[in-house]
Amino acid sequence: MGRKWANIVAKKTAKDANNSKIYAKFGIEIYAAAKSGDPDPHSNQKLRFVIERAKTYNVPKHIIDRAIEKAKGSGDETYSELRYEGFGPNGSMVIVDTLTNNVNRTAADVRAAFGKNGGNMGVSGAVAYMFDNTAIFGFAGNDADEILEYLMDKEIDVRDVFEEEGQIIVYGEHADFHTIQEALKEKGITEFSIAEIQMLPQNDVELTGEDLETFEKMIDVLDELEDVQSIYHNVDLD
Repeated sequence: MGRKWANIVAKKTAKDANNSKIYAKFGIEIYAAAKSGDPDPHSNQKLRFVIERAKTYNVPKHIIDRAIEKAKGSGDETYSELRYEGFGPNGSMVIVDTLTNNVNRTAADVRAAFGKNGGNMGVSGAVAYMFDNTAIFGFAGNDADEILEYLMDKEIDVRDVFEEEGQIIVYGEHADFHTIQEALKEKGITEFSIAEIQMLPQNDVELTGEDLETFEKMIDVLDELEDVQSIYHNVDLD
């Protein structure tokens, strides 16, 4: 379904290559999640989810702890979660999730990134209906049938379970993220190569030549924006 697992891995590997950048983004996301509710991850599901994701990117404990302590103490910044949707060349679609303390700045930056790099920003809902909000887990293993049977025995509906390159990949409903994760942990799976909720495209498009170069430049510019947390698109980059 949607984008191949290899594309997700490639995207994650690219992020891992720039640790300082990914650490900074997670620091803000953890702070915002802790500030929006109880700063205790045991009682704040949103905070627990962000911390679990941060661990798959090897974010150091001191960065996580510092963000939570800031939320408990003197930190008074307020962050808003905003989603922007737009189009690139030749039928490509892009979703940009941001976390910002300055909505006007973020909107202007995202609009410019689209407009100056061969794309254009659409209205809310313009492309999101072509994506599925999906819980994704990846972990070492090669027996997808066993994992599928185990989750079915737990009465957990999943969209797909498959093996690829020594990894078992589980796709589930985004609302079942914690249920799936806890079930996998009960089976003894505690190390995840990815544990995310992502927008997966229902159909991919292929770009070549100048269209592909233009699209990749647009994505790079968007990714460099300090307020951008996640980018999803429907371009097959294999």
